Amino acid sequence: MGKGELMGKIMDTKELQNYQDIFCEAQRVFLAYYDKSGQKVTMLSGRNEEIRNLYAFIGKEELSEIIDKAVSEAGDSTEPVWKDTIYENVKVVGIGNNLYGNNEGTWALVIVYREDLYNDEKNILPTKGLYDKVTFNGANRTIRLLQIFTKLFITAAYDNNRTIMKLNEITEKDSRITEELKHKETVTKILGILDKDLDIEGIIQAIIDAIADYLDISMITVSKVRENSLIEVIGKWHSDDFGDYEDVEKRILPDIIPYYNGESILIIEPDTEDEELKQILQNNGLRSLISVPIIVGKEPAIYAVFAESRYDRFWDSNTVRFLFDVCKMIQSFLYKRIAKNSLISSYAALKEILNNLGSGIFVINKPDNRILFCNDTMMKMAGRDLVGEHCYDYYYGCKGDCCKECIALKNNTYYIEKYDEKRQRWYDIKYNDIIWVDGSEVSLCNITDVTDKKNYQQRIEFQANNDFLTGLYNRMRCEEDLILLIRETEKSHKQGIILFIDLDDFKHINDGLGHQYGDELLKMISMSFKQIKEISNRCYRVGGDEFIIIIEPEFYDKRDRIICEIQKIFASPWYLENAEYYCTMSMGIVEFPSCGKNVNDLIKKADIAMYDAKKNGKNRYRYYSDGEDENSYIKLDIEKNMRSSVAAGCKEFEVYIQPIMDTATEKCVGGEALVRWNSNKLGFMMPGEFIPLAEHMGLITPIGEHVLKNSCMLSKKWSDMGINLRINVNLSVVQLLANNIVEVISEVIEETQINPANLVLEVTESLAINDMERMERIISEIKKLGVKIALDDFGTGYSSLNYIKQMDLDIIKVDRTFIKDISHDDYAQAFVKLIAELSQKLEVQVCVEGVEEKSQLDTLKSMNISMVQGYYYGKPMKIEEFEKRFLNI
Repeated sequence: MGKGELMGKIMDTKELQNYQDIFCEAQRVFLAYYDKSGQKVTMLSGRNEEIRNLYAFIGKEELSEIIDKAVSEAGDSTEPVWKDTIYENVKVVGIGNNLYGNNEGTWALVIVYREDLYNDEKNILPTKGLYDKVTFNGANRTIRLLQIFTKLFITAAYDNNRTIMKLNEITEKDSRITEELKHKETVTKILGILDKDLDIEGIIQAIIDAIADYLDISMITVSKVRENSLIEVIGKWHSDDFGDYEDVEKRILPDIIPYYNGESILIIEPDTEDEELKQILQNNGLRSLISVPIIVGKEPAIYAVFAESRYDRFWDSNTVRFLFDVCKMIQSFLYKRIAKNSLISSYAALKEILNNLGSGIFVINKPDNRILFCNDTMMKMAGRDLVGEHCYDYYYGCKGDCCKECIALKNNTYYIEKYDEKRQRWYDIKYNDIIWVDGSEVSLCNITDVTDKKNYQQRIEFQANNDFLTGLYNRMRCEEDLILLIRETEKSHKQGIILFIDLDDFKHINDGLGHQYGDELLKMISMSFKQIKEISNRCYRVGGDEFIIIIEPEFYDKRDRIICEIQKIFASPWYLENAEYYCTMSMGIVEFPSCGKNVNDLIKKADIAMYDAKKNGKNRYRYYSDGEDENSYIKLDIEKNMRSSVAAGCKEFEVYIQPIMDTATEKCVGGEALVRWNSNKLGFMMPGEFIPLAEHMGLITPIGEHVLKNSCMLSKKWSDMGINLRINVNLSVVQLLANNIVEVISEVIEETQINPANLVLEVTESLAINDMERMERIISEIKKLGVKIALDDFGTGYSSLNYIKQMDLDIIKVDRTFIKDISHDDYAQAFVKLIAELSQKLEVQVCVEGVEEKSQLDTLKSMNISMVQGYYYGKPMKIEEFEKRFLNI
């Protein structure tokens, strides 16, 4: 995209520099912008005297080198990259501008903290009298403000680019249709010229003028060669910038006639390999030409030449065919004038031309309004030959009074657009009054099927306003409608309502059954919303499993009944792939304009109310109140602290171990590594409190890599002590989808020097359900490292049995849901027994999770289950406790 990348789509470099200068003046920092290749776009902003002081104390080259490093590393990071300088209170921050995973540029920020923030005065750059004072909190606010500013502008540029692409697509489609219509109009115009009462020269000149109006061309000439080889020009045209064309039009024809060789058309283009033809073009100041002989009698005596002198023109097939057909029309006209008593040849030629047109054409005899002629396309449209029928009985696309209106008009040209309900097609209908080949007055009707154009226009409009999957309106349409409704309620002093709906545990169905069934559920829910009459046209899908429903002011008094009907939708199970599944929803409700007049603020408030409903048990609704803003801050606090913890190296995320036991010896044969967050500010947190949020924020990958590395180090420690024990580590779907997952695992193995055979990576089948080929490839590459693969949560996914044979597994871990009642549940026993037998044939080990009672253990032993895991032997525990209880360390 050039200098500044997406920023350059919004403002030029000078304007960006100006905004940057204002920002730095307000925030008391130094700032420059670099494109994604690392090239500087703007100069370092800040007060000139302060910048000179920075260079004087730190060194210009040294500071530039630190800035370059920060910019380079920030381009691949989703978080700010901090770099130290020789002074403790001078920091350089690289802030990458990422959009949908792509780096679009980087900010380089230089911050000078005030010196009284540091107790140790060594290596502190004095700020008194030299620099404005910046605090730690002030710097953090500045970074956040810069990120928000950048995201707004980059997102605007991205959306603008997509809009331009859509507009270009529409423009290209319209251009093609316009070109086709223009071509057909020109042919119709030439047919009308051929029937005018003019001499031959007048007819030919009028046709040349019509061609010139249609084609962008330098020169057209129609000339006759007499017996003494003299050239007689019958008609001519040239562009204003063609130059001295008189001499050329007489000289060109004798030069090219010898090259016909019996061909019906001669084409000379810029890349011709014939040096003599190339020389002819150069001698006459031309770049390319087409010449068509017009045969009257046995030998060609008239030639039409179409030439281009301004640029290298290569003649496309449509243009060649058009010029050839026009010359055939002229030839037909000449035959008619030469032999007035012989109309057959003229009519046959005209019929052939009209049959080759893509539109339907028929001719109406003016005195009795009967159809004299219809071409092949027209017969296909009508399903029969219309010749002889009264036009009142059939006028394609319009009948009865509309037809009478068309015929009664005295204008030379008539146009109407009609929709044929029987055929469900759109048509453009045009007609001209002309003189037919036999001299009679007729109306020539041209009918073009424009259904595809109409459908395309409607499809583009639908795509701009509707969600592709469900057919509901999208977020953009929702915001547009809300703006209008808010204005309406302000004028009428009435109230409207926004219902913000988020599906509860939709991810379980989507991942468990597969995205195709998740999509089917979304469509069924959307269809159910539209069945409620009052909101049928006010339903919007605004996110993956998020919906907004607007209750208009006229239905405000029915709000309780509408909300109740929405709840009833989710009270019954959904039938998916021959089974019933429950999916509930949480709803946040906000009224307008009493709770606000800004669309984004209202949606945010409805979202806050929804979050409160979900937090309080799900499957319920909550009205927004001002006090609920506090709930959103709790979530933001978790996000903020999680980002800080990850940025600090994930040290607060601790590895806990749950033992995996051999049922025969009841000895520990391994341990599953599980993560806990011991936050300095928020306290101890279980996985359910932060893992979903980490996945949503994209932080699960660094946390997962932290757990993997520490688990491998732990296994290496045990191995060095002579303890050969497997360590199981979970890989999330997000990690598996990363392109570098195999490289990450390989690097951890090499760095920690773990025996790969002691590492078991647990995966779920979520990825396999939607992309089995990719899942097989990833597992195969990981296993080449010597690592073992376990399929976790087996039995919870719909397609487990279908995929188990395709995946190169070492261990199957049966989900705890089958173990709870296994001692007396026949279905659970049959399922586990089936897996045990199947694993033996596949040479795969089985580990059953969730064992809490001795009766469960005894039942599993009777089924020859070799490994178990659960509270019966121990909950997930700290490493020290695990080592003491099970390893005697």
